[in-house]
Amino acid sequence: MQFDFSENISLGIEKGIAMRMIEEHEYCKEREMPRLYRIGMFAGMGHVTIKTLRHYEEQGILKPAYVDESNGYRYYLAGQIADLQQILSLRNMDFSIEDIKAIQNGQPAKEMLCAKKQEILKQIAKLTATLAQVESYLAEENLNLSAPVLIKSLPQVTVATMKTRLFSYDELFDVMPQMGAEMERLGCICAEPDYCFTHYLEPGYKEEDILVEVCEAVTEAGENSEKVTFQVFPEVKEAACIFHKGSYDSFPKTYAILLKFIEENGYEICGNIRESYIDGVWNKESPKDWLSEIQIPVRKI
Repeated sequence: MQFDFSENISLGIEKGIAMRMIEEHEYCKEREMPRLYRIGMFAGMGHVTIKTLRHYEEQGILKPAYVDESNGYRYYLAGQIADLQQILSLRNMDFSIEDIKAIQNGQPAKEMLCAKKQEILKQIAKLTATLAQVESYLAEENLNLSAPVLIKSLPQVTVATMKTRLFSYDELFDVMPQMGAEMERLGCICAEPDYCFTHYLEPGYKEEDILVEVCEAVTEAGENSEKVTFQVFPEVKEAACIFHKGSYDSFPKTYAILLKFIEENGYEICGNIRESYIDGVWNKESPKDWLSEIQIPVRKI
């Protein structure tokens, strides 16, 4: 048998070239493998602290690409910088960790951003109203911060009431003891904290012949008598409220502050005025120590 040495040489050369190509390909694969960065370097690249990265890892929103079990070293991929920047952007927009998890789990980002926008707009509206209140006080010639106006809700309350007509406001001092005696006879238990107020039943200010309803919060309604009846006042969603310190003679000045606030801040009165008595002749000797709160139900125009 004869051997064709030229053919064998040719096959050997091709085999050598193929081997070199395989070796070069493997070398290229090694060079193209993603590079891992230690946590300290990755923190510097992302302009955050190592503590921040560890916090995000604990919360499950940015985990290291690799953790060396022998020494606990954490390594990150360069591509995770984009994930970190997304997290930082969302945190700067006041998104919570739970919000970020929801987005990472497929919650549409646009939907979350629209909801955040509405939340921010509500905050802006609230801050704008607060700013208007500050400016109204700054505009006063005699700055009086002892009586700021607050918008708040008045909870539902069960009350014992006595309706009467007053010849003058001074007669309130006579009506309240009478009502207290009748409530005691009926076995009423006053709610805590105390909530006693006068409910004005006719519009406008009157010097005499004033129809009022004196109310005292109780733990539960009792049986009506000729003098005292029971009723439930529903919750008032919004009321403009202001504290008044001192004698009732100076109520008009406090009312002026409150009504000006209502007008300048786009509200309108939508219910009967209440005057709540916190401290008075029954527990304070000097009128300068009396404390009341004027409460006016309002709504935005």
